[in-house]
Amino acid sequence: MNQLKAILLLILLGISVQAKDYTKRTAVKTFINEMVKKHHFDKAYLNGLFANVQFQKRALGIFNPKYREKKKKTAKKKTYPKHGSWTRYEKNLLSEAKVKLGSDYMRKHKHIFKKVYQRYGVPPEYVAAIIGVESRYGVKQGDYPVFDVLTTLAFEKNRRSRYFKSELKKFLVLSKTEKFNPKSIKGSYAGAIGIGQFMPSAYKHFAVDFDGDGKRTIHQTPDAIAGIANYLQKNGWKKWQPVAERVSFGEKTRYWAKKTGYNRKYPQSQLKGLKLKYGKSWSYKGPVRLIKLDRYRYDELWYGAENFYVITRYNHSSYYAMAVHQLAQKLKREYKKQHGVYLR
Repeated sequence: MNQLKAILLLILLGISVQAKDYTKRTAVKTFINEMVKKHHFDKAYLNGLFANVQFQKRALGIFNPKYREKKKKTAKKKTYPKHGSWTRYEKNLLSEAKVKLGSDYMRKHKHIFKKVYQRYGVPPEYVAAIIGVESRYGVKQGDYPVFDVLTTLAFEKNRRSRYFKSELKKFLVLSKTEKFNPKSIKGSYAGAIGIGQFMPSAYKHFAVDFDGDGKRTIHQTPDAIAGIANYLQKNGWKKWQPVAERVSFGEKTRYWAKKTGYNRKYPQSQLKGLKLKYGKSWSYKGPVRLIKLDRYRYDELWYGAENFYVITRYNHSSYYAMAVHQLAQKLKREYKKQHGVYLR
């Protein structure tokens, strides 16, 4: 009844809903048989799930251009200048409103953050920053039906269908071990779940039962905060080590001397002509990544330590990791400003 009401509501709102019976597809039959044989699912139960899937055209359009909705013609197409990608990127992720909201979130859950820091050694500001970027501190966890999204992306043609089939498998196994209805979970357009937006594969390996209720529930704050810290720790986070520091590279406005990005590192002895800005000290002696941030009139260049690379394991993007780093530093300063002391 609730599902019918939801469909009727979407129709009234003018949103197209298309139900599909995926059990008629050979690939889905094979998938179901595999889940029955390897993971001991009830075949009738799985047939029931796949017989009524809401086709997720919008999500599919992100991975297959054929399904993208055509934008209405406007008087003039909006264009962007050649440079300034970082300036545009940071505008939404590092706003004053997000910093204030994050500081309040840390204050509200300060006891959890302290306990998580003691166990995993990941500073509260970095865990909070990831939550801020991923779900705006739990406010926006996604409104896509995860089972329907993963089924659509697994069995409709797109560039990552194999990956999504693996995630669908893990999601179903997870629903069995954690005892939830796979049809009831909402998430992102790619099937990411919870406050920290874990994909099912990450949920399996990194989610923890921090509140001791017998379930790893990353929609709940204690488990979500601990799960993110556990993720970073297991990917190599080093306590007390820095994350990133800005450097200068001479009089030029653009940096081209060496290749940049999170997946390339250099011994610091090879980086001649680079100096820490503002006279800061840098005790980190290991190899560094060169991270270039493109602004309208110039490049910013940063050293990224090993902990910077660890953040990119959460999302494989230099800009993402830098946004997390800079938001974390802003959160730390704002928290101290508001409360006089810090969490650790």
